[in-house]
Amino acid sequence: MGEPPSGAAKRRAVREMFDAIAPRYDLVNRIMTLRLDVAWRRRTVRELALPPGSLVADLACGTGDLCRELARHGHAPVGFDFSTGMLRAARTGDGTAPLVNADVLELPLPDGALDGATCGFALRNLTAVPPLLAELARVLRPLGRVSLLEVDQPSNRILRWGHGLYFGRVVPLIGGLLSDRDAYRYLPASVAYLPPPGELLDGLRAAGFLDVHRRQLSAGIAQLITATRG
Repeated sequence: MGEPPSGAAKRRAVREMFDAIAPRYDLVNRIMTLRLDVAWRRRTVRELALPPGSLVADLACGTGDLCRELARHGHAPVGFDFSTGMLRAARTGDGTAPLVNADVLELPLPDGALDGATCGFALRNLTAVPPLLAELARVLRPLGRVSLLEVDQPSNRILRWGHGLYFGRVVPLIGGLLSDRDAYRYLPASVAYLPPPGELLDGLRAAGFLDVHRRQLSAGIAQLITATRG
């Protein structure tokens, strides 16, 4: 796919890319993360720290991995994604979660409708992050929780070099063999669209969130950001 443009053109390009890679998206994820993504999603749901039965939205839900994890923890999940290809490939046909074709920057929900929200590896795909944070603040009830899982870069110089080599060379190779090479070239390039950690945490606070925390996972190749709606 190459480096995506900005604004509406980026939105269109990202949607088309995810429509195209949906059929083998889960398989490639498991292989390229050595199944670490499974543990990361479990941690994402656990850190919500919400009681069973909580209504939790998974934003940019893709094929429904986080929805299934939410259901395993006893929550009532609902997924939102603007990629019809991803929703068609979702494995939630057993009634695990209703899935809605919608832009996560304009959720079809009333104010304060949710107890919690998750989002996995999608912030860098948005046209802008601050509108999502404002939308989360709108749809979450007071004291509702958010748990955002994203890629990261190790702080250790040697690990960062190895991480860059793996995601810059190996991941596109795996993606090309199993799915779409151009789409998986986008993954390392897309990190440039992710706000720096401090800016992201400050953005959550500015949107009305409290108890904002960031944790690095697996030596810094992923990060988990949690916060409570004020």
